[in-house]
Amino acid sequence: MTAVQPSSDTADLTAERFRTMSLTEPDGLGEVSTEGLPPGPRWPAWAQTAALLRFRHRFHPYLQKRYGDAFTIRLLPGGRPLVMMTRPEDAREIFAGDPEVFHAGKANGILGPIMGEHSLLLQDSSQHKRARKLLMPAFNGQALRAYADLVAEVASAEVDSWRDGETFRSLDRMNRLTLEVILQVVFGVTDEERLAALRPRVNATVDISPVVLLGWGEPRLQRFGPWKRTVDNQVELDRLMYAEIRERRLAPDLAERTDVLSRLMQVGDDEEGRLDDTELRDQLVTLLLAGHETTATSLAWALYELGRHPELLARSIAAAEAEGEDAADGLAYFEAVLKESMRLHPVIPMVVRTLLKPARIGEWDLPAGATVGPSIILAHAKDSNHDEPTRFDPERFLGQHPAPNTWIPFGGGVRRCIGAGFAQMEGAVVLREVLRRYSVATIGDDVPKVRNITSVPRRGARIRVTRR
Repeated sequence: MTAVQPSSDTADLTAERFRTMSLTEPDGLGEVSTEGLPPGPRWPAWAQTAALLRFRHRFHPYLQKRYGDAFTIRLLPGGRPLVMMTRPEDAREIFAGDPEVFHAGKANGILGPIMGEHSLLLQDSSQHKRARKLLMPAFNGQALRAYADLVAEVASAEVDSWRDGETFRSLDRMNRLTLEVILQVVFGVTDEERLAALRPRVNATVDISPVVLLGWGEPRLQRFGPWKRTVDNQVELDRLMYAEIRERRLAPDLAERTDVLSRLMQVGDDEEGRLDDTELRDQLVTLLLAGHETTATSLAWALYELGRHPELLARSIAAAEAEGEDAADGLAYFEAVLKESMRLHPVIPMVVRTLLKPARIGEWDLPAGATVGPSIILAHAKDSNHDEPTRFDPERFLGQHPAPNTWIPFGGGVRRCIGAGFAQMEGAVVLREVLRRYSVATIGDDVPKVRNITSVPRRGARIRVTRR
């Protein structure tokens, strides 16, 4: 099939996005009052920003130990305050806050140059409500059941390529697998030539260091080194994506296709309208960044933990072998394994909102312009939230749920991740396909390191697989 060439303004669209979504653009909030804020370090803003981005797994616990259950971090640009909360009751107030006041889009602004202004993660108020309504049909229960078989096919193809006795970084294999899920199940691309063109561009989009993210606050850097390479990669990825979108609109079988992109093209009505090409591009990149490496990392940690606990591995293998009416129970167990992986090894460090008006949270009166949010790292590691929090125990999630606002990898409230169900379904199906074929053994210990806005296993969560 011959690809439709995108219009000549694709590069201009990318350049305009990087300009308008820069962190240096005025946000209309003005200077933020510092009165009444929780205590925090007095370091320069650049040092606090670097510590938050680069050393979050030590920085969060250090700040809580020193300053208590609420503390303030000052960030670039301008030393804007970020108030972190650690109590579940404070998280509840933040998640239940008036969406006209508690804006998540502004708080996620660092991702703007990549995701674009129409991204569900960057929109607020009525725009967010409209976008979420349009995206929801692609992630309802019926749609998820249709995706499950496609995910199983992609997972089977990946696992069938492994060799008996092979040792590898499970993060690399899971990244490769979840990328194929994104490209085939979400983007709906199955042509090998197009997949080959998209894979390196997508990987380069995901694998961005914190230093590059900080560069968005200084657009002049985009002419040099890693910042220029990031922009150049986005120009090419946008070209490929717009071409795919424009061709897909002309596909004679569009109404019969079940991938996410094709579904999104068909949603909308006279009141809400439909997603145009730029909106589709922004939502697809959002799904890519929010659902590719995050799921892959949780899967890598899950395999790492199963390989360290023979009794849990044995139960998981039994769940993989379950058939008939027991198959659903097997998938439920794998969902519990994945959820516990997300709890013990948080991929995202926090959930944040920027206040458009002053607000009281707990004992604190916070000013307009401040950013506030619960620390996922601390919420998942607190003794008061989870018994023996350092122990890997999927039983926490079998037939029960943790106390509200103590397990928050997908956020909460009206902003809870729209792809949460997809991620949990995908993770459960992948674990089942792996353990139907192989047993796993963990090689060495591992700890988290920061990559992009996520945390991944520093050594890649190395495992050895043995054919069953």
